[in-house]
Amino acid sequence: MRALLLGGTGDANALAQALVRARIDAIYSYAGRTQIPLPHALQTRIGGFGGAAGLADYIRQENITHVIDATHPFAAEMSRHAVEACGATHTPLIALERAPWMRVNGDNWIEIADIDAAVAALPDVPARAFLAIGRQHIAPFAAKPQHAYTLRFVDTPEGALPLPNVEVIVSRGPFTLQGDRELMASRKIDVLVARNSGGSGARAKIDAARELGIPVIMITRPALPERPRVERVEEVMAWLAHDARLGA
Repeated sequence: MRALLLGGTGDANALAQALVRARIDAIYSYAGRTQIPLPHALQTRIGGFGGAAGLADYIRQENITHVIDATHPFAAEMSRHAVEACGATHTPLIALERAPWMRVNGDNWIEIADIDAAVAALPDVPARAFLAIGRQHIAPFAAKPQHAYTLRFVDTPEGALPLPNVEVIVSRGPFTLQGDRELMASRKIDVLVARNSGGSGARAKIDAARELGIPVIMITRPALPERPRVERVEEVMAWLAHDARLGA
């Protein structure tokens, strides 16, 4: 057995540690968007594969027997490539995919489809907006330069950002309810823009917005191809153990 872990999330890092403990031969593949990935002891590769065909070639060249898609829920292209490549190479595939957040009593969500719709949903009058969407998706918000933006990144940004009135917080989660409540209250945030990533590590901002009565522009997840999926590391390990017993 030789597994390929497509990762970059906290869930993927937890799975990497479990693979190490179980002494399963595995390669951890990062997209390379995070400058300082979380530590683990697996063999690592960084960068893309060159589409589904490139990923299929890599699976063959490295004698990969199992692929685990633990990428971010919004990394739709990579997930599609994994399905196509595993189909072409007849390689078992499973997704470790956290459940999305569900609206609860007191939430004030505007659910929209993508980043452009999030920009359009911001008010025209100046406001203080907290963008919790990752550094790759900031540029479209330059269309509304009247707002004061607060950004939170894992890494320090390289070069100038396209927003004229912006504060950057460099911090890695998981975040706490108290910390995010204080962050939003101290900066007098009027609106939160977030992607529905799910999980517990980034949920604090959603709960803090509810407690503070701050509206949330919630970007819904992209459509992903059908494939076996689980929500817990233990379920992935059970899947691998089952195939190991069958000699797959």
